[in-house]
Amino acid sequence: MTTQKVLFKNIDTFKGVTPCSYEQYVKGGGYEGAKAAFKKTPHEVQQVIKDSNLRGRGGAGFPTGLKWSFVPMDNFKGQKYLICNCDEMEPGTFKDRALVYGDPHQLIEGMLIAAYALQMTKGFIFIRYEYKKGARILEEACAEAKKHGFLGKKLLGTDFEFELDVHLSAGRYICGEETALINSLEGKRANPRSKPPFPQIKGFLGQPTIVNNVETFCNMPHILAHGADWFKGLGLNGNAGTKIMGASGRVKNPGLWELPLGVPMRDILEKHAQGPSRGKAFKAVIPGGLSTPMMTPEQFDTPMDFDSIAKAGSRLGTAGLIVFDEGDCMVDSTANIMKFYARESCGFCTPCREGIPWILDIVRAIGAGNGEKDDMSILDDMSKHIMHTFCAFAPGAQGPFLSAITTFRSEFEAFIKSREAAAAGVN
Repeated sequence: MTTQKVLFKNIDTFKGVTPCSYEQYVKGGGYEGAKAAFKKTPHEVQQVIKDSNLRGRGGAGFPTGLKWSFVPMDNFKGQKYLICNCDEMEPGTFKDRALVYGDPHQLIEGMLIAAYALQMTKGFIFIRYEYKKGARILEEACAEAKKHGFLGKKLLGTDFEFELDVHLSAGRYICGEETALINSLEGKRANPRSKPPFPQIKGFLGQPTIVNNVETFCNMPHILAHGADWFKGLGLNGNAGTKIMGASGRVKNPGLWELPLGVPMRDILEKHAQGPSRGKAFKAVIPGGLSTPMMTPEQFDTPMDFDSIAKAGSRLGTAGLIVFDEGDCMVDSTANIMKFYARESCGFCTPCREGIPWILDIVRAIGAGNGEKDDMSILDDMSKHIMHTFCAFAPGAQGPFLSAITTFRSEFEAFIKSREAAAAGVN
């Protein structure tokens, strides 16, 4: 399978990558998408994005053009805001880092196109606290873009203006949720907001706001330069575009690859990640970053696209595979997962704040040989109760947890039975 490099065409390697300069970017066709966009009306640009079938690359996979359609346009006279979500704190996910560190002008051009389409004159790149180098790269690229007339006032021979600021996050996993991100950007505690109203109507500072992911924006220059039909032709089985997919954990060659949306999971694991790293068979994969349910080897032929992975009982998410082999204890692995969620809960909702640490304590006790006979029924109940929360954080924690105690239940029960057997021997 030959894959056309689109998002990664200016990025040769993730490790030690040198950012693509403005001159290199323009030489390779950079900012041609923005020039094509500015020859159209804002509504026409919106229609191109809608026709392309671009779906959000941040995890949910919501159609980008449809999301944009809720923003007030012709009769709206106030300020509107555009925000890039680069708060990449999902474990197992590092694709946006590669895009920012390797090709920052691609992101800036994508945001310029979106800003023009939605008539938003102010934008922010909300970047993860640990990506300080990425923030510096983006600030330098923004200065270059402004110097050459792609940020600022009277852009590309029009009266349109767009100012773009880089905002370094204070650092919390919940900031990846768009309304928590907006609260954080406003200087408030990063708690999610009630929806409706949705950010498209009432977002940053109470004004219409669009939040899209780094990878989503990076697709836009190519769609405007080459057309919606071209973009749709890049994917497999009716899917549109390429997708940056990654693998980490028990594989020989962890990394990132730009592949057609819809490529079988097995291709990633065996061809690109080059198989198991320890000579042991694969046991399970979390397919889309930590917040997605586990999948097992009999499901590895599932196409990596939003709908196929959903039908298989999980979610594509960020397409960052976390791989386990037969040498991994799934009790210990589950404890490690729940440790992350217990630490990162914002504490707003009782089922999440109290329930996830409770789950962690029980799973740890089971793994330490101190499990009780009723522990599994308690965990079953808790997997349901933690779902009743204000935002999607606890359901995200429930995904890998519930799949672990369901698929690998025998491992949990074996720990409990070994403790019971030991106790019976003492008596």
